[in-house]
Amino acid sequence: MIVRTNGEKETIRLGYALGKTLTKGAVVSLRGSLGAGKTVFAKGVARSLGIQEAIASPTFTLIREYEGTLPLYHMDLYRIDSTEEFELIGGEEYLYGEGITLIEWSEKIQDLLPEETIYVTIALIDDGSREIRIEGATL
Repeated sequence: MIVRTNGEKETIRLGYALGKTLTKGAVVSLRGSLGAGKTVFAKGVARSLGIQEAIASPTFTLIREYEGTLPLYHMDLYRIDSTEEFELIGGEEYLYGEGITLIEWSEKIQDLLPEETIYVTIALIDDGSREIRIEGATL
């Protein structure tokens, strides 16, 4: 499925729609360049889980945990250099946890991702809109 969004609100709405379809243990790969809107999309998923607190990119903390109807684990692996480093910080346990796991820059741990991973790829378009491709889930 490919959707074009115009602005942050539409991207959040699409994240919310995906979030409503997710079940315990879901892993979502968020891919796109810096500034593409991965964290904005994550805000929508968080809202679908009843999380009202501000969602920020976990670039420096690597992992942020939020409590909602299901736990939300939001990871940003931009600063991770290898699957070994990911394993050292205990990241692998989140891939098979009880909550929803959103992973920005997941291509760095591609070999560790569960087979059922949902892929969301966000591309910036020249007019400022986003083209969002969702694979592995139906809205």
